[in-house]
Amino acid sequence: MSGRTRLAVCAALATLAASCALIPLVNKSGWILQAALLLAVQSAVGAAARRVPLARPLTMAAQLLATLLLVTVVFSREQAFAGLLPSPTSVEHLGRLVRQGADDVALYASPAPLTDGIRLLLIGGVLLIGLVVDALAVTYRSAAPAGLPLLALYSVAAGLSEGDRDWLWFLLAASGYLLLLLAEGRDRLSQWGRLFSGGGGGPRPPEGAGSGLDAPAGPALAPVRTGRRIGALALGIALAVPAVLPSLDGGLLDNEGDGPGKGGGGGTISAVNPLVSLQDSLNQPENKEVLRYKTTAERTQDMYLRILALDKFDGSTWKPSERPVGDVPPEFPWPAGLDTDIRTTRVNTTIAAAEWYAQDWLPMPFPATRVDIDGRWRFEPEGRTVVGDHRQTTRGVRYTVSSMRVQPTAGQLAAAPEAPPRLLREYTEVPDSLPPVVADTAREVTSGARNSYEQAVKLQDWFSSDGGFRYDTQVEAGKGPQAIANFLRQREGFCVHFSFTMAAMARTLGIPARVAVGFTPGTAQTDGTMSVGIRDAHAWPELYFEGLGWTRFEPTPSRGTQPDYTETPIPSEDPTEVPDPDPTTSDRPSSEPSAKESCPPSAKKLGDCDDAAPAGPTDDGSSGGWSWQQRSLVAAATLAMALLVLAPLLPMLWRLRVRARRLNGSAGRTPADAADRTLAAWHELTDSAWDHGVAPDDSQTPRRAVARIVRAGRLDPPTAEAAQRVAVAVEQVLYAPHPHPVSGLASDVRQVIAGLRAASDRRTRLRALLVPRSSVRLVWAASRRWSERTARWSASTARWTRWTNGIRRPGRQRG
Repeated sequence: MSGRTRLAVCAALATLAASCALIPLVNKSGWILQAALLLAVQSAVGAAARRVPLARPLTMAAQLLATLLLVTVVFSREQAFAGLLPSPTSVEHLGRLVRQGADDVALYASPAPLTDGIRLLLIGGVLLIGLVVDALAVTYRSAAPAGLPLLALYSVAAGLSEGDRDWLWFLLAASGYLLLLLAEGRDRLSQWGRLFSGGGGGPRPPEGAGSGLDAPAGPALAPVRTGRRIGALALGIALAVPAVLPSLDGGLLDNEGDGPGKGGGGGTISAVNPLVSLQDSLNQPENKEVLRYKTTAERTQDMYLRILALDKFDGSTWKPSERPVGDVPPEFPWPAGLDTDIRTTRVNTTIAAAEWYAQDWLPMPFPATRVDIDGRWRFEPEGRTVVGDHRQTTRGVRYTVSSMRVQPTAGQLAAAPEAPPRLLREYTEVPDSLPPVVADTAREVTSGARNSYEQAVKLQDWFSSDGGFRYDTQVEAGKGPQAIANFLRQREGFCVHFSFTMAAMARTLGIPARVAVGFTPGTAQTDGTMSVGIRDAHAWPELYFEGLGWTRFEPTPSRGTQPDYTETPIPSEDPTEVPDPDPTTSDRPSSEPSAKESCPPSAKKLGDCDDAAPAGPTDDGSSGGWSWQQRSLVAAATLAMALLVLAPLLPMLWRLRVRARRLNGSAGRTPADAADRTLAAWHELTDSAWDHGVAPDDSQTPRRAVARIVRAGRLDPPTAEAAQRVAVAVEQVLYAPHPHPVSGLASDVRQVIAGLRAASDRRTRLRALLVPRSSVRLVWAASRRWSERTARWSASTARWTRWTNGIRRPGRQRG
């Protein structure tokens, strides 16, 4: 195995070793074998291109083209021309898979299911990194910088992984990079000849020229020194990057840091910003089912499934405070601030989470009083939340929650006394950076209100109906203290904007407030259960009233339902006769998913969903596909474009092919074969000099021609000696009666070519590569062939003329 081939193999192995860090991100690992096979094909194409040899940019282009063909065959074979060549339909299909993969990455938790989109992102990413590593380490012979793309691949994988064996993947990736450095060091040393070490009497390398691999006292070679520095940098970045990259884990919310309750008996809840995650969830193309529950509650419209409460406000966003967590008690403490004379109803709810949904916080009705669940969970009493311990998530869990439906009256809320000082200090705090327009607007909207309850209702009604706000999940979330002010001015947003702003305005009025995050009740199913989809993600404000505790309000228009205690009472002799509105039949505009949206994908494929939309055009061409005339036209246009691209490269390709044939010709045993090889080497030397601006002169002897090339090409003494050896060999072939075969002429010619390139400027080098002057020989050869054919045609015509004249002449004599 040659040194360059060994280097290519090590580059592929290093890429594959770093790619193994991606294995924990998905629930199936078979994709790594497919990636290894495609990576091997990509490396083989690069080795073949370098063997031709092709120029370095062309080698990379050939590998990139091969990669595109491989991806087309694997992921869009049915849409490609002849199952191989990319077509507009196959490119569109690949783009669709990339978008699907990006959506799946944002939606699924780690380890995510191996969908076609995620598989394309994984394999395509490995192939792209492999192409960059191969180009740096093998094509451009610089293995040390190849550690940077390997570092990028490992860092992304490490930042997204939640496994306990991150050190193993780092060790594997580092070993692959070290293997690549050793292979490159061995290849460089081999160019200086065989080195001997030990105590024998053989020759030793000169002092100060140690390999950096076996001589501790000797200085390391530059590539090895660079590799060591990049390795140290890689180690530092690999340890730092996972702390700042977002994790796939979390489903609706992404937790930062180690999460709650990691470790022993204590632990804290870390800060979470649900703004981006909520917006992504609401904009999902398919309303995938997150939870399914069955409840004893008579009014399912009040069954908000609360995940956690955000109580820390910094002027731009809301986050949960870091609070201690403990063991989940058999019975939760009585809700803070709730008097026993307030009417409550006990509700039991059985909840089953989807297999793909992995959330640290447990969705529960509020306020929960008991939870029965298997696994490692912790309880945070201030927010009455249950959180996973030691990476425990909701993935596929089934649990039962006992909760209370608190039913206060408007009179009880209006008569609530002032909250305790501790709650007022913590839950009415607003930063100095909050724009004054927030407090001013709050006072303007609530003017005339007699108590905190009436202020809260006025705020809710202003946002939901009276203020001219519009619900839109596509608006920019906004950042910084001006985000709330911008929302008040533009008056469009989604649940996060409404809940954040109402809670902030309530705090400016002295009402304790926080923001709850979770899900709206979902959609009723025919089997009596409720289905909660990813687009049911929601945020709403909770305001504190002494004697009633934390109380839900709903300012977001067209989302959820407003509590009865915030609506105008309906006069009736028997209030119990007023029917409870059903969330699925209410006349209120709602963006909640329909039964069709909640239909699982498997049922959609079988056609079991009601009101299924008519099937659109399919990729198989049965409807809306390309006709054969269109395919032929596209194929012809593609071929024409390929010819237009390749036409300017024909001189370079022809020149490279001629050089390879001249210098890599088969070695014959006869004197004639040796003479042919010598003359071929001489022709290559003179043509290469011509390409670099030294025109040939056939009137000069080989020695004079070489002297002219050395002088005009500014060759250094070792290169000049190599050129003179070629000239002496040619003179022997041309003039000696019995020439002696000379070996190593091809190496001498290559040394001369390298010397000419080194002594030329960039413009001369580019012209010698792309538009070599000696390629005019191709025109001369074509002209000579044309002249020969014309001469033969003329001779044939003359003979035909003479023959026909000879036939006619006797006839005239007889006449």
